[in-house]
Amino acid sequence: MNKNKKNNKDKDKNQKEQNRKLLLSLVGLMVLIAILIVGIVIYNTKSVKEEENTLAYTDLIKEISYGNIEKVELTTGSKNAKVNLRNEEEEKTALIPDTEAFITLIQEKVAEGNEIELIQKPQSFIAQLPSTLFSILPTLIMVALFIMIFKMQGLGEKGKVYDETERKTKVRFDDVAGLEEEKEELIEIVDFLKRPEKYTRMGARVPKGVLLYGKPGTGKTLIAKAIAGEADVPFISMSGSEFIEMFAGLGASRVRKLFEKARKLAPCIVFIDEIDAIGSRRSSNSGAETENNQTLNQLLVEMDGFGSEETIIVLAATNRPEMLDKALLRPGRFDRQITIPTPDLKGRLEILKIHSKDKKLSDDVNLESIAEDTAGFTGAELENILNEAAIVATKAKHEEIENDDIEEAVKKVTVGLEKRERVISDKDKRLTAYHEAGHAVVSRYLPTQTNVKEVSIIPRGVAGGYTMYKSNEDKYYISKTEMQEKLIALLGGRAAERLVLDDISTGASNDIEVATQIARDMVTKYGMSDTLGPIDFQGKEPYEMQMFGENIGDKIGEEVKTLIDTAYNDAIILLKEHRDKLDKIAETLLQKEKINEQEFNQIFEQE
Repeated sequence: MNKNKKNNKDKDKNQKEQNRKLLLSLVGLMVLIAILIVGIVIYNTKSVKEEENTLAYTDLIKEISYGNIEKVELTTGSKNAKVNLRNEEEEKTALIPDTEAFITLIQEKVAEGNEIELIQKPQSFIAQLPSTLFSILPTLIMVALFIMIFKMQGLGEKGKVYDETERKTKVRFDDVAGLEEEKEELIEIVDFLKRPEKYTRMGARVPKGVLLYGKPGTGKTLIAKAIAGEADVPFISMSGSEFIEMFAGLGASRVRKLFEKARKLAPCIVFIDEIDAIGSRRSSNSGAETENNQTLNQLLVEMDGFGSEETIIVLAATNRPEMLDKALLRPGRFDRQITIPTPDLKGRLEILKIHSKDKKLSDDVNLESIAEDTAGFTGAELENILNEAAIVATKAKHEEIENDDIEEAVKKVTVGLEKRERVISDKDKRLTAYHEAGHAVVSRYLPTQTNVKEVSIIPRGVAGGYTMYKSNEDKYYISKTEMQEKLIALLGGRAAERLVLDDISTGASNDIEVATQIARDMVTKYGMSDTLGPIDFQGKEPYEMQMFGENIGDKIGEEVKTLIDTAYNDAIILLKEHRDKLDKIAETLLQKEKINEQEFNQIFEQE
């Protein structure tokens, strides 16, 4: 282990030195390019100016004969001369074919009585330096560019290596909450790494790869580090985007060198985050697509090349498994594919407990209540909520994080920053109050919809107001009735505007967008249309749609429109039946700007 540790330190030192040299090369190249650009600008400016002030040799002789030349300045070894004409401020330049003959001519004119000042000065090295520099600058730039390319070729050994003594974060399975079944599955991987001979004696083959997929923030990278931490083996981490370069062949080269490093450190774990960057489906296109294909092909070859004596396990993470090439997913490569889901109620509570360990929580904070109200949240989002709550509490000068701080953090993360200082007209306030009251009242009388938690007309983020609902239940399936009633609740705001104000506004744009998507999914994805039946129309090519008959697109559009129209009419009917509650909620909002769950329920309990 000490030898491995020394090797790792030496490699890290070499890598840092390579990076330092590359940085110096890039800086030098940028300086050369900057000099070239400045030189070209100066040269072009100078050329234009000289062209405007150039005097032809024949014209120069005429001007001398007319007595118009006041002074001529010659530089030894140069055929360019500076000429000053009488009564003109700007000097001109002239090309002298034979300087000796020209000097003789001037001397003769002076002897005849012409007042011409002839100045001769020795050649200046500094005057010749810019032209010399510009002549060799392209060569210098090409040399620097080749050096840079060779340096980048040497960066094939990208990838951070954490061994058991140098691991930046000593992550263990105890640090990963909400993924109990997934951890049980991955404990076998740890056992493979620690005691591979136990399985090889039985004739079992060590899994070569494990693919972790799920939504962003569910803990894919965290659980990969936990596997390395539990197995106590080196952990080589690299992102898929690090393989992609503008120079052809570098991606495949980096894959080769990555696995060369892994073989030297075996047993070890290679972790490739966002593998879809290099593992997407191969195509026959050229350019960047060809480079991606080469990189993916090299990855496939390396995974096939593991020997039984090499205990190397490749972990990969992605949130887009449908993008991956099928060759990656066959047995012998990524043998296991594990879904990392969003945590359930118990998992959310455990995650909140872990992230609240280093935070000062008030006695009124109920983590179970927070877990109930955050159904569908990922681990990263839960951690962010507690972090935002700590910031809110600090700004409010609280000694501890209070429950109100956490509530504010949830609203800040999900809806946006509250904007109390925004000036809103009374007309807009009234419109917002009835719009949000429409959502809340309609939801109250829909059996499948969750209870209203808070209604506000204080702007947050891009929203002029909001209606929050309690999310105290993890849902894995949604019924057709529930989706239909969700459409009614979404269109309740627009229906209230039409009913009370006899007009509609742009405030319902997001509601309409969400409602349209739900209705479209009901028809094309979930087969909930009685007319079209249980058929999946989503993502079909035009030629595939033809098998369902002519004008199938029109029929789908009609079904979506029918769902939306029905929901809108149902919302109007509900609000007409309970107009008194609608007015009462809107009036309360105009007075208080915000209504909590208790205040909302009291209005409906009053007969």
